[in-house]
Amino acid sequence: MTNTKTLITPASAKRAQILYGVVLIVLGLLIYLLFVRTTEAGVTTTFGLNLANAQAIKVPDLVVPAQATVLAMAAIAIFVGAYQLARGIPSTSTLIGVIAVTFIIAFLTWSAQDKSFSLTGMLSSSLVRATPIALAALCGVISERSAVINIGIEGIMLMAAQVAVVTATVSGNLYVGLVSAIIVGGLVAAFHAYLVIHFKVDQTISSVAINIIGTGTTSFISSRFLQKATDTLNNSGTFPIISIPVLSKIPVLGPVLFENNIIVYLMLLLVVIMNIVIFYTPWGLRTRAVGEHPKAADTLGVNVYLVRYVNVIIGGMIAGLGGAYFTIGSVGRFDEVMTSGKGFIGMAAMIFGKWNPIGAFTSSLIFGFADSLQVKLQILKVPIPSEFLLMAPYIVTMIILTGVVGRAIPPAADGKPYEK
Repeated sequence: MTNTKTLITPASAKRAQILYGVVLIVLGLLIYLLFVRTTEAGVTTTFGLNLANAQAIKVPDLVVPAQATVLAMAAIAIFVGAYQLARGIPSTSTLIGVIAVTFIIAFLTWSAQDKSFSLTGMLSSSLVRATPIALAALCGVISERSAVINIGIEGIMLMAAQVAVVTATVSGNLYVGLVSAIIVGGLVAAFHAYLVIHFKVDQTISSVAINIIGTGTTSFISSRFLQKATDTLNNSGTFPIISIPVLSKIPVLGPVLFENNIIVYLMLLLVVIMNIVIFYTPWGLRTRAVGEHPKAADTLGVNVYLVRYVNVIIGGMIAGLGGAYFTIGSVGRFDEVMTSGKGFIGMAAMIFGKWNPIGAFTSSLIFGFADSLQVKLQILKVPIPSEFLLMAPYIVTMIILTGVVGRAIPPAADGKPYEK
């Protein structure tokens, strides 16, 4: 008796294979039409690998032939697209990576042709600009892993940012401002948790209320008090750059990862700690159980309410840290609505990262890169209207949320109140 195995390709997988193949081929053609044809022959693009004031060991800059590099990216995209149509590549992440890398390299090479573009500076700026987005995403991850939606991250960050700068200015101590911001974030999140867990208020409505209150309150205090007493209430200064010995001397990566202020380091540390806690500790197991099947967790003796309270409050404290970045970690003063939607972008990063701390951080880097890119391109005077460049981070957010990059499945009980 012989066993026969029939391989059946699901219709959805076949459609995805065709879709990605077509997208890659179209991308390659667009790179050729938009960039190759408008790149001057014989010119080069210089990618700077050294920062002026960095402690890293100097290395030669990367100089590439502009037209040949752009043409190579177009050829790679078309080749991978054709292979995808013919054979299929099982890894969606690989396909997305090819799409992103070929377009970004082609675009940067074209925009900086016959000029110098600081690649290391771009990477460093991307990490810094990704910091508040990553912290907002981590807040969402820890909250929603226990099945509590918190869309009020934007409001929490605004309130924490204002409290941070005021307390730091009055006390003359930046660390007092940092701790105050974290406490405020935890308190606001605790209020949200009390409403949605104890009174079972709709989680989205409670979150939106926090955003409205946060925006209105901080704007009122700013216009009524902070703008009239800048020196005494709204002039905290910022955390200094801390260079980690030895590691900061590594070429390229040294200035990017190991020459930052304390909030960036805390963000990187939180990514690692949260990943370990969620996936490798008993508390993380309880959290995931409560997020997926709270009744089963309750049956096994897990206090569902306690787990949700603790996780939402911790998430709020992380968002408070993200709020502190905007003031004492960046500009040293508070301006109205200065978060500019970073809390919402953090939610998109959480979804793109599939509720995983490392995935959320990686997604935040994409948004940080898009945010940093629009600034760099304005400096290079690329012939693209500045209004379109400013839209870049939000366009990326819309693409992520439409599900083009793949479907993200939240925890099964996400947003559902629990009745014991």
